[in-house]
Amino acid sequence: MKLNNAALTNLPEGIEGPRYDRAALTAGIVHIGLGNFHRAHQAWYLHRLMQQGRALDWAIIGAGVRAPDAAMRDKLLAQDCLTTLIELDPKGISAEVTGPMIDFLPIEPDNAALIRAMADPAIRIVGLTVTEGGYYRDPSDGSFAAGHPDIRADAASPDAPGTAFGAIVAALRLRRDAGTGPFTVLSCDNLQGNGHIVRSTVVELARLSDAELADWIDSNVSFPNSMVDCIVPATGPSEIARAQALGVDDAAPVTHENFRQWVIEDAFCADRPPWEEAGVTLTDDVHTYESMKLRLLNAGHQVLANVGEVLSVETIHGCMAHPQIGPFFRKVLGTEVAPHVTPVPGMTPQDYIALISDRFANPEIRDTTRRVAFDGSSRHPGFVLPTVREAVAAGTPVAGLALVEAFWARMCAGTREDGSTIAPNDPYWDSLQEAALAARAAPLVWLGQAQYYGALAENAAFADAFSAALTAIWDKGCVAVLEDYLAN
Repeated sequence: MKLNNAALTNLPEGIEGPRYDRAALTAGIVHIGLGNFHRAHQAWYLHRLMQQGRALDWAIIGAGVRAPDAAMRDKLLAQDCLTTLIELDPKGISAEVTGPMIDFLPIEPDNAALIRAMADPAIRIVGLTVTEGGYYRDPSDGSFAAGHPDIRADAASPDAPGTAFGAIVAALRLRRDAGTGPFTVLSCDNLQGNGHIVRSTVVELARLSDAELADWIDSNVSFPNSMVDCIVPATGPSEIARAQALGVDDAAPVTHENFRQWVIEDAFCADRPPWEEAGVTLTDDVHTYESMKLRLLNAGHQVLANVGEVLSVETIHGCMAHPQIGPFFRKVLGTEVAPHVTPVPGMTPQDYIALISDRFANPEIRDTTRRVAFDGSSRHPGFVLPTVREAVAAGTPVAGLALVEAFWARMCAGTREDGSTIAPNDPYWDSLQEAALAARAAPLVWLGQAQYYGALAENAAFADAFSAALTAIWDKGCVAVLEDYLAN
């Protein structure tokens, strides 16, 4: 059955579709970066509200600013922006069709359609899932990268911007000038203080061309912090085949685990859906939740994926089942990371480690080590190194964390232990590989990448542990090094 509006009255048995009238939906959200995660997470929460007859004026208009987004647009428009969500619960697979998205804007170099859509007063929230590395931050200190060519181009042509943030600035200018008021900008990416970061990016970009507009944005626009969590693998032929086996011909189905969490700072300048009625946590203390998730789950992914790539372990659940990698994950998080994580209501760091261990071990989730290891140049500084710095300052153990970084260096050398090649998997792969190959003979070359490590190379405890770990990995192999760490 080809998925589209006409098919909703005849979905296969056991697959529920929208109970609401999609023709009656009106848009309240533009979401930029409409990939699998958004459709399995933020859009799903809105779908839950719509199933209750709520939030029918909060439908989503999808948007993108990259050329590859056009392919997703074509797929989704061809099926009336419907999505088949397949929940991969080890106890049994289930599926539903969701429909809170009603349009997908054309992808244009000057983002004209996107700017017009965001300038519509009916749009009260602009959401973002543009990846951790997409916020134009200097990796050395996290400051706004005003010198980036994309940013310079937007500052020079503010009415025809090429970035999502330039488009947001242009739309806010139109709304200010028309007196229609601001919208809330809601980042849904895995960044500590993502609201603060997107505020800085938008305001500082605006200031490069219009200081008065920058001040107006800073005073009137809300940028709530948020924490998002759901494991959502990439879609390939096997996921499409899984949907077809359930009786739905969906060109872009989404598989996901049987767990979701969304924590949002309740700071919206232009109203919001009643998300708390769909299970979202609205709080003034997002930081504690996001810190636990980023320090344990997101960092834990890097603990697994880098060594998994070197040892040719294809999936994250395969890493968890590996006799050395799984115990390594639990020991590093439990002994070296958890002491620097604050509990949240109803959850201690050790409880959270047990929870994510079960989630990562789910054999139905074929989340590849390659996907999880992608963009280590953003993920290690964002997820792992904050704990390293706190541990160094506190004088707590860092041997396992140093080993995590050594495995990243070993992976970036570009070969696995079986001799196969690791294809480039980072925006800065060439420079990372150059440093990784040089570090085989001189390990501190790797820590000398100050844009990631800052002054950590000057800390003897961490530098010595890293040097010993990387040397041992090249001399003895990953398994032997893991066994030594687990035995001590």
